[in-house]
Amino acid sequence: MLNRWFHPIHLHSPEPGSERRVGWLELFYDLIYVATLIRMGDALSHHADLEGVLTFAGLFLPIWFTWTGYTFYSNRFVVDDFGHRAMTFVQMAAIGGMAVTVGDVFEGDFRNFFLFYTGARVVLVLLYARAWRQVPETGRLVGRFAVGFTVGAVLWAISAFVPTPWVLVVWALAMGIDLSVPLGRKARELTSRFPPDVLHMTERYGLLTLIVLGESFVKVLGYVADKGLTPGKAVMAVLALAITVSLWWIYFDDVAGSRIKRIRLAPFIWIYSHLPMTMAITAVGVAIKKAAGMDPFVPGDEAYRWLLCGMLGLALLSVGVIDAVTERRASELSDRARVNTRVASGVLVLLLAPAGAYMDAWVFVGLLSAICLLQVFLDLALSPMAADAHEAHHEHPAMVETPEQRAAREAREARAKGLSRFDLKNWVRKGQPSELRSDLYFHLMRASWGQVFVWVIVAYLLVNVLFAAMYLLDPSGVEGLEHTQSFLHAFSFSVQTISTIGYGTMAPLSDYAHTLVAIEALTGLLGVALVTGLVFAKASKAHAKVLFSDNPVITRYHGKPTLMFRAGNARGNDVVEATMRVAVLLNDVSPEGVKMRRIYDLELTRSMQPLFALSWTLFHTIDETSPFWCDGEIGVPDNFFGMIAILTGHDGTYGQTIHARKVYERDDLLLGHRMVDIVEQLPDGRMMIDYNRFHQTEEAPL
Repeated sequence: MLNRWFHPIHLHSPEPGSERRVGWLELFYDLIYVATLIRMGDALSHHADLEGVLTFAGLFLPIWFTWTGYTFYSNRFVVDDFGHRAMTFVQMAAIGGMAVTVGDVFEGDFRNFFLFYTGARVVLVLLYARAWRQVPETGRLVGRFAVGFTVGAVLWAISAFVPTPWVLVVWALAMGIDLSVPLGRKARELTSRFPPDVLHMTERYGLLTLIVLGESFVKVLGYVADKGLTPGKAVMAVLALAITVSLWWIYFDDVAGSRIKRIRLAPFIWIYSHLPMTMAITAVGVAIKKAAGMDPFVPGDEAYRWLLCGMLGLALLSVGVIDAVTERRASELSDRARVNTRVASGVLVLLLAPAGAYMDAWVFVGLLSAICLLQVFLDLALSPMAADAHEAHHEHPAMVETPEQRAAREAREARAKGLSRFDLKNWVRKGQPSELRSDLYFHLMRASWGQVFVWVIVAYLLVNVLFAAMYLLDPSGVEGLEHTQSFLHAFSFSVQTISTIGYGTMAPLSDYAHTLVAIEALTGLLGVALVTGLVFAKASKAHAKVLFSDNPVITRYHGKPTLMFRAGNARGNDVVEATMRVAVLLNDVSPEGVKMRRIYDLELTRSMQPLFALSWTLFHTIDETSPFWCDGEIGVPDNFFGMIAILTGHDGTYGQTIHARKVYERDDLLLGHRMVDIVEQLPDGRMMIDYNRFHQTEEAPL
């Protein structure tokens, strides 16, 4: 039993089965932010211009960071005695003071808001000071936070007495220190030693997102109740709230159901991207209230059009950034496509702000709702299986990796991708004849799409610069250029000529100019043909999406020692007449001392699959003829260099032959293991393959 007046702090270490759940005190703590965000929204609704939006953003930043700071403390340290509750209530009082003084800041009075925020930061410093004393193993990390936040709090206190505009400089410096303290290299390294709990953290940010989404309902329903319900207001309210519903759907089916990628800074990008997202959703709630009150048959007010489009676009772009550092397992849409969808939608929403001046308000709000709802239906179509946030993170309960964990993971990924000695890109080719070397087309076919577009853009600009310079050799030969003699005008004329646009305001006059125009037009035709051919060749090239298990296993199957591994068709389309060849590479030294790497084909139980749609398990029975039969013992031979599996098949979607390969090294082979089952039948009769367990094995002694 713990003493309710005082008990030591418990350090929470995230492990499977011991996830930190949201407590009642944390939920009660969130209520003060409900009131604060309502006050913030009310102030923004009366200052919907650019200055008001910037002020709103400047106020939202410290408010969000106060919530984040307390949430991270509660995530890592478990304590619920009188002292902790008392300090929490003091911080809630300080946040309430910030809420009360929000209106003063919009009128130019910063002092009281800054002092209340300083008080909230001091409470967090005291919480960390207590943890520093009671949990000594976290002393370096906690001390770093306490010192950094103390410096920030001092600057915040000083800024309350600094005149305008210097107060903004001190504010920016203090906020920069607060935000950068957890991002320092040493702080990140220490954080990896005592990582946050992913499940608790995602649940907390999900609750904050629910709070800011709820502002839309409060404001719209309150407005309709005050003004009275009419058919026009009902339509506008439904269209406006459809945006809120879509944002909820996008977040809790996408962000909350995705797993944070194991790349550097990904957890911090995930966390800090919630700042612009929650700020934007809060402002969208304000704009939605105004949208619900617009006259449906006249253009909406310009200020609130820009507020709605700007903040909704920011919310979608923020979700796109989060998508860039997460992966969604239960989706047939690639992560890159998710990001592109969010970014394209955000840009389109921003473009509707000026276009809204030329359409009725119901059309304007309806288009915004349609853009958001379209993403929901696209998500449903391409992600038919429900995502489980718990399952998305169960493999990695810690949000941040230690350096040792990162090094081990990168080594595993390098082996899984067949790098090092088996990667042809790492081989050095020296002295090959010039006529046999690669040409530019070969390099562009192997290059990424981004590299191809860079090459095309650079070539396009250089060609136009060349012809522009040549036109300026005789500026009087081009109508419209003889008086200005401007390089920009000559460049524009070259662009019109090479693309055969010809606006008509500039035209060749002299024989020299006519000759250049003919040459450039031909250059443009050839360039379009070449780029079109290159793009078509790259786009139509079939790429196999075949997944090989990370570890072949040696186990008993039907009473015989057997080497097993499996391949999976990640696309799930028809690959017919799939053929698998497996070869073992062994280092061999002849009696004459000649070193040679010899290849031995493994005999598979079945090397051809008529229809390869889901998964395919390959079997090689180990007997006296197998390389894995070592003088009567089953194992990996000492001269084992590697094993290569090559799959060939006809892709029914592309109508082309596809190839896939996988290279295994000695450390990849597992003796005394077997592969877990990954195919099961759903209650509705459909078959499901679980790629989350594709690489999993279990012990099965030989």
